[in-house]
Amino acid sequence: MGQEDVIVRFVGLRAGCLLVVAVLAAAGCKQSSSGEAGGPAATGSVAPGEMKSFPIRGKIVRVDAATGSVLLDAEEVPGFMDAMTMSYKLKDPGIASELHAGDRITATLLVHQTANGFESPMLDEIVVTAQAKPDYKPTVQYHVPAAGDAVPDFKLVNEDGRTIHLGQFKGRAVLLTFIYTRCPLPDYCPLMSHNFAAIDKALKADPAMFAKTHLLSISFDTKQDTPAVLKSYGQEYAGVGTKFDHWEFAVPPEGELPAVTQFFDLGVTPGDDGSLTHSMSTVVIGKDGKVTAWYPSNDWTPAEVLAKMKSAATA
Repeated sequence: MGQEDVIVRFVGLRAGCLLVVAVLAAAGCKQSSSGEAGGPAATGSVAPGEMKSFPIRGKIVRVDAATGSVLLDAEEVPGFMDAMTMSYKLKDPGIASELHAGDRITATLLVHQTANGFESPMLDEIVVTAQAKPDYKPTVQYHVPAAGDAVPDFKLVNEDGRTIHLGQFKGRAVLLTFIYTRCPLPDYCPLMSHNFAAIDKALKADPAMFAKTHLLSISFDTKQDTPAVLKSYGQEYAGVGTKFDHWEFAVPPEGELPAVTQFFDLGVTPGDDGSLTHSMSTVVIGKDGKVTAWYPSNDWTPAEVLAKMKSAATA
């Protein structure tokens, strides 16, 4: 197989927690054949605020893993923009480590239309059609959870400062997700905690099912989310009261965090302001300690996950 035949498809796409809004414009770009000079042309068929997608292809000039973006020398996007070189955010910042300068890619370009034009460009569904370095191997290998995968016996420190490990929950169905307590976006970590609160409440209404299940919120902010911070978050924000016997909040030891995030396909990138850009990962683990279901986004509902939990607890 020659270099031009190499095709690598990235899976496990994740929505970033922090999106840097950038107007689609670039100095010196050419006049679009279907719009004004200076950037993409409005098609006239998209309502304000609506997301529009276009196929795009080009060659990566530079990868910026810190911001989860790439500088792309893109070919013309018919009906949208002429060929130009500009920076694009990655919808999944975690794959930045798997891309490198010189790679040729195809992708889906996502943009929002506002009164000022098209904004917030992001690349999704990236496929590397030709690698600049065919023998290149990413330094970080992410595992995409699939039903039947055995979950490692990761150790964690919970809100009481006590060491726990995932293996101790065998015999119960476990629902776990990833959060950090400083997360500022309501549709990310706060939504996960609200959803968990709804599931926890529903399980409490069924004592038999309550005894067969366990909830676990794992922080990836090892420096800031101390046991005391996690306990305060659980008591005052997530609404578990003063008991953590059914829903625990925990954090991996710093040295073990990479293994945890890589197994659960969780990308985390530090921001300039101390924030963390991250993907999402919620997992149902069966009584046998194996993955039953994986949710890589925030579009799941408490009702559907609750049903999956009950099924796993009674299997």
